[in-house]
Amino acid sequence: MSDSPIYLDHAATTPLRREALDAMLPLLTSDFGNPSSPHTVGRRARAALDEARERLARALNAEPREIIFTAGGSEAINLALKGVAWASKARGNRIITSAVEHHAVLHALGHLEKFGFEIVHLPVDRYGRVDPDQLERELNDRTTLVSLLLANNEVGTVQPITDLVRRVRAHPGVAIHVDAVAAAPHIAIDLRALDIDLLSLAAHKFEGPKGSGALYMRKGTVLLPQMQGGAQERYRRAGTENVAGAVGMAVAYELAVAERSATSTRLAAQRDRLRDALLGVPGVELTGHPRRRLPTHLSVIARDTTGEAMVLALDLEGVCASVGSACTTGSLEPSHVLAAMGYPDDEARGSLRLSLGRTTSDDEIERAVRIVPSTIARLRAGSAVLSVDPLGEGVSA
Repeated sequence: MSDSPIYLDHAATTPLRREALDAMLPLLTSDFGNPSSPHTVGRRARAALDEARERLARALNAEPREIIFTAGGSEAINLALKGVAWASKARGNRIITSAVEHHAVLHALGHLEKFGFEIVHLPVDRYGRVDPDQLERELNDRTTLVSLLLANNEVGTVQPITDLVRRVRAHPGVAIHVDAVAAAPHIAIDLRALDIDLLSLAAHKFEGPKGSGALYMRKGTVLLPQMQGGAQERYRRAGTENVAGAVGMAVAYELAVAERSATSTRLAAQRDRLRDALLGVPGVELTGHPRRRLPTHLSVIARDTTGEAMVLALDLEGVCASVGSACTTGSLEPSHVLAAMGYPDDEARGSLRLSLGRTTSDDEIERAVRIVPSTIARLRAGSAVLSVDPLGEGVSA
């Protein structure tokens, strides 16, 4: 039996796969040139960047010129939201999103709100899904942009994106941005069929390098660049391109697409094995949609304990997990996603997210099945002992 840690936090980040690293190494060594330089070394870097753009576009069913390489998913999101909002300000200032978006979306829109933009946060149901009828009711002639997740990064719920896009398309002139950062490794993305204007990706969610991302911007979409300084990325994102990162991202995504069907089937079965073991612990409840969810995400609430206590206890047992989004680690506030789904604060503080990835093995799941439920049960029992005064005079410290 292996004593190595069981990594069940793939939703936070994934290991860099060997094929991506091998493709990146020449761009970090011999072919290190600036792709804007006209000499031989620069031209080799330019050729590698162009090929990466073509490969990523092909995997998404887009055109190469519609791909903008960024320094990660958060930058892609900020470029999409702020770029379109400011470019469309003369036509309207109303932007619609949901209450369960990633903080990269919510904070970017919160920033725009300071400058007079009207931000509408759509409610969600108990599973975290947006009601298409509610979205349609909120659209009006001042609406310029709608931004929605494809799948939630905390609970794994998949949105009814086809229906949501159809409702928006009935209102000409409204741009649609989809945050696909969490969903990209697991849900097939055909940008022509999806019929949206902008889509954000982050390489490290599908075994590509950290600090690399991309924004798909449909041909004809009007966007105000948020970084100035050079002509890179067709004047849409200034700064010398991270060629190695773009190459690694393209390779990793191509492989994720090629392996998606088989990988998702295996991971869903592993996830369900772990889910069934966890739900056998009294006081543990599944969060997110029971079926329309990513094959990798298992999110639960364990009453009478906290997510922080569970994460620390599991780490001591050799299991890496999280309470939710890695971007909110350290926050004393309960998950805004669970709050929007109707969970009270005391329950939301007992959230735990276990997320699987391509490298998760059956042996690791069997080890997790033995460790995770017993650890949670022990914590709950200890919490109950501490919270009850043996003399019946109240709650003890």
